[in-house]
Amino acid sequence: MTVDIPDGDQEAMRFEILGSVLKDGAAARLGRLTLPGRRPIDTPNFVGVTSRGVLPHLTPDNVSKHLQVSSAYMALEDFIEKPQQYSKRVPPIFSTPTTTKQGTPLHSFTAMPPSVTTILSARRLPAVPPPNGNTNDSISVFTSTGFQVLPTKEYLSAVQTLKPDIAIPPADLTHGPVAPNSKRALRMAERTDEWVVEWFSSLSRSSSSPQSTFAPVLPISHSIQWEYLARLAEDYLPSSQLHGLAFYDADVLPDIAAHTPSLVQLPLLSLLASQIQSQTQTPHHILRQISLGIDLFAIPFVNAASDAGLALTFRFPPPPHTTTTNGPLLPLATDLSLPESNNTTSLAPLAEDCTCYTCTSHHRAYVHHLLSAREMLGWTLLQVHNHAVMAAFFAGVRAALAEVEGGNDKFEVLRKEFALAYEPDFPEGMAQRPRARGYQYKSAGGGEGKRNKPAWGKLGGAGVDVDGNGEAGISRGGAEETTGGMANGEGAYARDLEGRGFAQVQN
Repeated sequence: MTVDIPDGDQEAMRFEILGSVLKDGAAARLGRLTLPGRRPIDTPNFVGVTSRGVLPHLTPDNVSKHLQVSSAYMALEDFIEKPQQYSKRVPPIFSTPTTTKQGTPLHSFTAMPPSVTTILSARRLPAVPPPNGNTNDSISVFTSTGFQVLPTKEYLSAVQTLKPDIAIPPADLTHGPVAPNSKRALRMAERTDEWVVEWFSSLSRSSSSPQSTFAPVLPISHSIQWEYLARLAEDYLPSSQLHGLAFYDADVLPDIAAHTPSLVQLPLLSLLASQIQSQTQTPHHILRQISLGIDLFAIPFVNAASDAGLALTFRFPPPPHTTTTNGPLLPLATDLSLPESNNTTSLAPLAEDCTCYTCTSHHRAYVHHLLSAREMLGWTLLQVHNHAVMAAFFAGVRAALAEVEGGNDKFEVLRKEFALAYEPDFPEGMAQRPRARGYQYKSAGGGEGKRNKPAWGKLGGAGVDVDGNGEAGISRGGAEETTGGMANGEGAYARDLEGRGFAQVQN
């Protein structure tokens, strides 16, 4: 089946379902999403999650050279400081000239390769929970100057100015660690319904070309939001104003397939990192959502793994011998920061049979050295490798979906084998992360400790706690790191260097 807008418009987004286990209902499927001027996206596939408009640790030329990413998720809160109605300063992104090569203001400002599809939402993924909730006409966002109120009309105006390839209307989400109660869930559905109605009404009055809209599906039960979903199917799908759905919880998908089956013929995007789920997302969860019919996945754990010094090692289908033996489960990733012999001296690639730039040009010992020295190149090489692993993972999924053996679903067989072969969770990752900024992590509330070690400290002896966090440090050549353990008296610095392998204490 092909989903398209009327034939008179040559700027249409096209989505073709190339194959499915079931003709009707929610099931794993092959597809292809095509937008004008962008690289076609074969689905299932993943979406790169950006920070301030760029894939972390990677420059645009490296994205073009070494990555197979075909789409990128961006957040408006990364580009603004205060709402325009309260600030006279126009954010630079709104005054950026558009080049012919890039095509849209969003592409031009972020220098994203022209072949990459841009997806714009109001909030980052995962979003920092705001101290105050949303209102009837605004949502709370976390900008570089702190929490702000973003009117829904201003967000719509920004979308019309920046012209992303795909836009996600505002949704009334809680972003908290606890699921909303029934009263709050009903309010979420009503507000989102009103905002989406306003969204489509404003787009229809706009003289500019319409945006490709992926309407949000809330992380609440179908019985609470059924009226909103029915409106999408009855009012906006027939007029081709609705181009896809963005799920904050894929578990509601079977109910949508049962009650409004026309909606599941659209491309389905999963925003995995709702605040409740962000600590548990793994390839196992991705495979389960693929089995439900999800086509695209925004996956923040790729960036988190690179920051933690983890090299992803899983593949689909899994190695055949792992499911026929009773040996230990395979790890989903390897911690390259650990001072083990297979890290410090190994000349092997980061993952067996990996053909990415990192694995073909460098070895484990080199990446381990970079992480130990906190060189930015270490995170860059990990990011290249981890994106290559995700691309190969989804390529294996698509190959499995394309094969049908005797009417059996080969994908489901391989999915069960994958669950038997790999550990359920990622290793923790012991590497010291890049220095954190306020927009990079979740707030835990009052009494939260500092995320970064002190860059300056008292030289030598008296055990002074410089930063109030039980640690003292010393700056070394302006580097953003500390030696640690400097409050132990004379000779502590030499012993610290000895522990790092740089010196030997002479008695």
